[in-house]
Amino acid sequence: MRTSTTIEASGGNWRETVDFVTEAEKLGMDICWVAEAWGSEAPSPLGYLAARTERMLLGSGIIQLATRTPAAIARAAITLSNISEGRFLLGLGPSGPQVIEGLHGVPFARPLTRMRETVEIIRMAATGEKLTYEGLEFTLPLPGGEARPMRLSMRAEHELPVYLATLSPKMLRLTGEVADGWLGTSFVPEGAKEAYFDHLDAGLAGAGRSRADLDICQGAEVNFADDEETLRSLLAGRKKELAFSLGGMGSAATNFYNQAYSRQGWAEGAAAVRDRWQSGDRDGAASLITDDMVLATTLIGTEDMVRARLKVWQDAGVNTVRFYPSGDTLEARLTTLGRAIDLVRDIEEE
Repeated sequence: MRTSTTIEASGGNWRETVDFVTEAEKLGMDICWVAEAWGSEAPSPLGYLAARTERMLLGSGIIQLATRTPAAIARAAITLSNISEGRFLLGLGPSGPQVIEGLHGVPFARPLTRMRETVEIIRMAATGEKLTYEGLEFTLPLPGGEARPMRLSMRAEHELPVYLATLSPKMLRLTGEVADGWLGTSFVPEGAKEAYFDHLDAGLAGAGRSRADLDICQGAEVNFADDEETLRSLLAGRKKELAFSLGGMGSAATNFYNQAYSRQGWAEGAAAVRDRWQSGDRDGAASLITDDMVLATTLIGTEDMVRARLKVWQDAGVNTVRFYPSGDTLEARLTTLGRAIDLVRDIEEE
């Protein structure tokens, strides 16, 4: 398995974030993803990190659809790929109605079609083709005006892998069909076949591809407990964050994280957490999160527990693990990350 992590440029201490990334590269980290939620954007910090790193791959994790035109995404992606000398991975995701409609004022309708057409246009732009396209979401050039088909004045000098962050069955099938990698979350390896892999594999098969053609990149918080008391404390601290994912992410009607948990065996519990959260009872929502729900989707535990869990992830088909290392200080986070990377190396050598 390759190792990766995710950072965000919003808030906090940017210099410390850069130190974290550069030290993570020294530890042997393979990829750094830069998130884009409702704070900072991804391309600007990626450009900065391209100048501060040498070996590590850098990915957008993710650039949100509907916040930019496909051509704007293509220009940013090609620029980042070229200036990093081929170290850039383009991660795209649909986000959700709260961010897309609430923050950007753009309809969230037809994200599946928007995703497919965006990927197609980006790949056309990367190869230097004139952008002539007729789709349901995008028509290039815009008809009825004076414009003629254009090509970008640059093209991608290196391969430009496309990763899609998807959770719904139709989006997963599209990922298998058109993407180079899948950025997953809310991952329970024991329930992943029916919830995720069957849909990914259907898309792969439809495109004449196999699982070997798709990088499965899964993320989870990693934290180590040296005793049972510490473990109980870590699990308790994680429950409110998981309650927010199940109850507060997206809108009251559309929460892809809640749906993903539901497909992996926690439909009743996930619905109850959502209802409590939406009613304003945050603590009550967190109280419904069980230890098993936290342990199933994180890499929290003793070193032996985390090692065993990483093996389960590997056996389930994960190619790249995305670590979110816990710690109150830069040193603590790097220590946690270093221990996790060492465990992956140990597993690879076995």
